[in-house]
Order: sequence, then structure tokens, then C-alpha cells
Amino acid sequence: MNNIFTNCVTLAFCLMSFTFNGCDSKTDQGKSFDEAAPEDVTMVEDDHGHDHPSEGPHHGSLIELGKEAYHAELVHDENSGSVTIYVLDSGATKNVPIKAESVLVNTKHDGKGQQFILSASREANDPEGQSSRFSTQDKALGELLEEHDVEARLVLEIEGKSYSGKIPAHDHDHDHKHAH
Repeated sequence: MNNIFTNCVTLAFCLMSFTFNGCDSKTDQGKSFDEAAPEDVTMVEDDHGHDHPSEGPHHGSLIELGKEAYHAELVHDENSGSVTIYVLDSGATKNVPIKAESVLVNTKHDGKGQQFILSASREANDPEGQSSRFSTQDKALGELLEEHDVEARLVLEIEGKSYSGKIPAHDHDHDHKHAH
């Protein structure tokens, strides 16, 4: 029950900060909503002297969290409409189970904000009470993430610290057809 209360308080705080501060608010890591995550599609050596993968281990888009303390990976199944977030290590190669029942995706489109809760969906090897995978079947989130002018951020807590990362814009240059 205490964990549910903590998650509700965290969710309320995130909602209030997004509502009152809008897109230009600074996160705990000092990045504004408008700062983009790396959009590279190849391995790139950064100024820290290490390489970054172009996609996550589940073939999804990478989201930087806390100046690369962690990463998350977003996988959108366009057929089912599901959206799944995997929490990953700093190298974006291994799943990191966290003590959370859900994570939050904040979106902004046409000046309107909307939030989506992705519930824990434990992987087989995640410890009891922890999850490295979070998902939703809400097709509205997947549809929003397909739009050109949508801004989206992932908000979650890892080991008592809040993290927020910009979800990269959907790549419309790939070879599949969208049903409209």
C-alpha cells in the first residue's frame, strides 16, 4: 500500500510540474523538454570516449536518462498498437529491473498535454517486486508517437531518483506503410 501511495504522489508531482512548467521546464538533469536525445542511427563515439548503439537490444528507439546513467528503449508494435518501455543500463545493452509499478509518458501535441501510464510487465528473469519492462495497449499513445509535431518525455524513478528523458521523434523514412 505504501508503494502505491508513493507512486501516486510521484505521478501527481510529475503531472503538476508538467502542467505548470510546460515544455520548457528543466528536469532533474538540467535538460529542457526541447533538448533532443541523440538521433544517430550508427554507432557514434561521444565526448565521453565510448560508443553508443543506434538502437536498443529489442530493436527500439533509445531514450537517454540522467546524462547516460541509464537508458530506456521504446518499442512500438504498430500492428497491435502496444507501446513497451524497457529500462536499460548506461551502455543501453542490458535490462535494469526497477521497483516501480508503472512509468509515465507525457506528450504535448497542438498545445495540449496528455499522459499515459505504462504498467509493469515483468520479464521472466526480473526479481520479484521489480520490472525492467513497462507496457500499454492504449493505441492512442502509439498514434501520437507517429505524429510529426508531438513532443514526448518518459518519466520514471530509479533507486529513489526521478529521471526524465525525451522520446525521439518517430522516423518516417523507413519502409513500412501507415494505415490512415
